[in-house]
Amino acid sequence: MTAAPSRRDAALERTFRITVILKGLDGVLELVGGVLLLFASPQRVHAVVRWATQHELAEDPHDRFANLLVTASQHLTGSATLFGALYLLAHGIVKVVLVWAVLRERLWAYPWMIGFLGLFIVFQCYRMVVHFTWTMLALTVFDLLVVALTVREYRIRRRVS
Repeated sequence: MTAAPSRRDAALERTFRITVILKGLDGVLELVGGVLLLFASPQRVHAVVRWATQHELAEDPHDRFANLLVTASQHLTGSATLFGALYLLAHGIVKVVLVWAVLRERLWAYPWMIGFLGLFIVFQCYRMVVHFTWTMLALTVFDLLVVALTVREYRIRRRVS
């Protein structure tokens, strides 16, 4: 007979599910962005970026992030847009499939989720060394939390199986 899960275990299980679902929603957004980017011209992307940053730049014309986006969108080429679309689509598909499989408690998916997020954590750390942002730090900390919770859940699921 197994003991009922403690309140702490139940809270960690709930936190795990919530963080994995958020990763899945992120994957869906990447898929949507990839599809939109696939059919958008570089000029259209630039127009959308200008529209999306106009309020921020009106308040602070020296906003580094907004200016970076506008500058980057001005120099987009068709091949860069295609690369971005394919990158987002591939990343989104992998994320959605892994999240679906982990939520269905498919044991094979846990190590893949851990490895996949581990690669992105390494990349994000590199990006922060090159150009630190609080957003990247928050994303990295969130990904570390998801990895830690996934490792915990994987160990539990393996014992139960």
